Amino acid sequence: MAKIVECVPNFSEGCRQEVIGEIVESIEQVEGIKVLDYSNDQSHNRSVVTFIGEPEPVMEAAFQAARKAAKLIDMSQHRGGHPRMGATDVIPFVPVSGISMEECADMAKQLGQRLAEELNIPIYLYEEAATKPERKNLSAVRKGQYEGLIETIREPERRPDYGPAEVHPQAGVTAVGARPPLIAYNINLDTGDVQIAKNIARAIRGSSGGFPSIKGLGILIEETGQAQVTINVCDPQKVPLHRVFELVKIEAARYGVQVTDSEIVGLTPMDALINAAAFYLQLAGLEKEQILENRLLE
Repeated sequence: MAKIVECVPNFSEGCRQEVIGEIVESIEQVEGIKVLDYSNDQSHNRSVVTFIGEPEPVMEAAFQAARKAAKLIDMSQHRGGHPRMGATDVIPFVPVSGISMEECADMAKQLGQRLAEELNIPIYLYEEAATKPERKNLSAVRKGQYEGLIETIREPERRPDYGPAEVHPQAGVTAVGARPPLIAYNINLDTGDVQIAKNIARAIRGSSGGFPSIKGLGILIEETGQAQVTINVCDPQKVPLHRVFELVKIEAARYGVQVTDSEIVGLTPMDALINAAAFYLQLAGLEKEQILENRLLE
């Protein structure tokens, strides 16, 4: 069985389509790589690319994308709603088939070392590749973002796993890791009061007493003037999408606010949508085999 890995790098550019196009092209040019999806958000000023392949081509494609981003994105000029610390902000490897999480963590370490040696970018390892317990959580690694890390990266406890203890002036800092599949999920509110979104995010995320597998922030979408709860659903089997959505609605109602809509960024496991459909339609005993496309694939 072939070893198939998914890689979902996030880049700190969501406005300049030509830059996004060049980064995606650098990935597509690597033999054995299939780009499944890419999307960008202007308010977040961020792009997400999803591609798959065997381990060696995936690591090469991730390296080429990071090298291209380092040339085209200047973090000293970057502004956006999403937390970030580098031109290539994060590079996670996700096991798909025939490969273990431990092997994906080894891939992260190999790529991290190469990025540091060849591009002189400081690298932090996170999630299942983390070398320290306190670096497992990406939000802890990214604390202070690009601007804050300029000073704190020199502190002994903040020294990167690879590369110099100095932020690359243009490319910033990159986190490389291994993790299970997650869902990037945004919920928009009918208010421009970003503090309400921040309060809701605090109520649902694990770091402040909510669901352990949920990460969340409150931001303002400048184009629409709407506050948004931006969420990472890190384990949709433990905390399904519909539970997150309903809890955000309940919390919003405390402030006299309603949810206007929600969105999924990038790809999502089909089971997450089936579970949401079963919940809202009150379907008893729905099986995946009842999905027409699943039967056709068989």
